[in-house]
Formats: sequence, C-alpha cells, structure tokens
Amino acid sequence: MGENKLRTAVLGLGDGGKLLLEAASGIDYFQIEAVADKDGGLAEKTAVRYDCAAYDDFRQMIIQRELDCLLVAAGIHSCDEHIRTAIKKGCNIVKLPPAGRDFEEAAEFVHLAEEKEVKFAIANTRRFSRGFLGLRRFLDEGGIEQIFLIRASCGVGKESYPKWQTDPKLAGGGVLLYNCHQIIDQIVWNFGMPEQVYSLSASAAGDKQQRLYLTEDTAVVTMKFSDTFVGNLVASRRTRLEREEELLKVYGKDKTLTVNRTGLTVSDYPGRTSEESEYEDDDELLCTAKLLENFALSILLPDKNRLCSSGSENLRPMAVIESAYLSARTGTPEEPGRIFERGSRRAGKPINI
Repeated sequence: MGENKLRTAVLGLGDGGKLLLEAASGIDYFQIEAVADKDGGLAEKTAVRYDCAAYDDFRQMIIQRELDCLLVAAGIHSCDEHIRTAIKKGCNIVKLPPAGRDFEEAAEFVHLAEEKEVKFAIANTRRFSRGFLGLRRFLDEGGIEQIFLIRASCGVGKESYPKWQTDPKLAGGGVLLYNCHQIIDQIVWNFGMPEQVYSLSASAAGDKQQRLYLTEDTAVVTMKFSDTFVGNLVASRRTRLEREEELLKVYGKDKTLTVNRTGLTVSDYPGRTSEESEYEDDDELLCTAKLLENFALSILLPDKNRLCSSGSENLRPMAVIESAYLSARTGTPEEPGRIFERGSRRAGKPINI
C-alpha cells in the first residue's frame, strides 16, 4: 500500500465483476493491478482497457500479486479456496452477495478475516441507495409507529442468472440465496432478525426427481418478529422481467411506507400519498462506488470510517436464508438464532456482529 492507494485485483469479469471494476477504477483510493477470469481472452481485453495484468488462473494471480484488496465477482464454487488464500496473505475482500453458499462457509470467511485482521465485506449496494437510506432515516426518526407487517417481493428475469446457479452442489441455493440476499439484509438491518422463519419453495422442473437436482426458482418466506409483528417475502426467477425488481412495504399504525432502490413513498390508510421521493439517477454504478469508497476508507482511515456491510453483519441475513432452506425441507418453522448458536459453537468463539 503506497500513497494512500490500495493495490487491487478483480476476480471474475461477468456483469458483476465489470461493475466492481468500473466503480473501483473511478475512485482515487484504488490502484487496479490485475484482473482474472476463466475466459483468458476476456481477461486480456479487459486488462488492456485498465492498463493492468491479466490472468486466466485465479490461484496464480493471488499468489503472484501483492494485493491490498480483492474484489470477488466469480462464482463461489470456483474461488472459495482462493478467497481463503487471499485472506491468509493479508488481503482485504469485497465479495458480491451472498457471503457464502451456506451460513457455515460465510462464518468461516468471517472468522478467518478476523484472525488475520483484514476486512471482509459483502457488496450490499442497497445500503447505499437513497431509497433504502430514506427508509433507514425514517425509522430512526420514529416516522412510523407500531409496525405490524412488512411485505417484500423480488422478481428476476428468466435469463438474468448463470446456469451454475441451478446446481445445488455448485450454488448452495437458488433465488433466495442469490437474488434475495440484499432485500433480506434490508429487512434484518432495519427490523432485526426474526424469531421464526417458515418457507415454501418450488422449481420449474416437471417431475419430483428432476427437482432434486435443481435449486429453487420460486419461494415464499414468512417471518415472525414478535407476537404482533410478522413479515412475508415472495421471490421468483420466473417473472420474465427486464431487470431485477425489489420492493418493500412497511405497515404501521397509521402509515404505510413503500420502498425500492430509487424511491420512498409514505401513505396514510385511505391511500393518500403524504410524502414521495424519487431518485432515478441513483443507479447501481453510483451505489457500488459509494460502497467501495466506504470500504477503502475503512482500511486507510479506520478510526474515522466504520465499515458498512461487513461480513459479520451479513451473517444475520445468511442465518435467515439458511433457516428458510431448512424450513422448506422440514415443513416446520425454524429459528435463525439457532443458526448463530451453532456457528459460534463450531467456531469455538462468539460471532461479532
């Protein structure tokens, strides 16, 4: 690390990797040193554009380069060991969500990063979008009382995910894990972790035997926060939307909040809108840049800049997602808190949230 620049590499050059790379290249705190992708031609072409080294071997890049930061966009099945190697070398990590294929893998990354005293963060860009930041401020200011229900939805276009995400062994999960991590993070971040989770899931497969070899493409998750407060999430990859759609509605005593990435609407119960904010210019690149700037400053000036969306914080939505998968198998409600207890026991120390 020199002249307040972090030597940085990008792992995986799909859409997510390109977004991370474009955002990082526009921030003075990052110096792009290398890019890597299994497609060597793509890596070479990208390296020319950003004047950096190209690799088609993830392991070689991590071993050969002295890096301060690694931005991970490759599928976790293709780079889990390389993430561990990078952390052991003292490299800080930003990973596209989810934090792991399951809670145990995510907790392993978190504990290893804590042991090596490096940052491990998850790119929850919704934490930096003005619509959801507006929700956070509204709740902090006590703008809505006696919340009794939240309703969330997540719709994904049919072709907007790689095919390996349909394989349970490679992916670990489907629409809930890969497409709902951020909306679940928003729920947990703003309202706490639910006491109980009950879930049903389905896939497009025509017969039961085939469904055993596919991750879920549709799911419904019901959450109990208390005896007077519940929530519901409906998610599907079969909506045929042009782009991913996320929506959160919050119902209180005398107000309803409707939130997405680019807006916040406040309504009373007759349906009259009392407040409306729209941020159409708040695109994914801008939110990604804000997240990466926060990450860089948490390394360069840690006393003045707290890391937002740390790996340890992301264990909470991971516990909810794992509880949902367990519930879909058992047919009964499950408790995310038990996932935390189990993770702490296996790690031999408490999880720092």
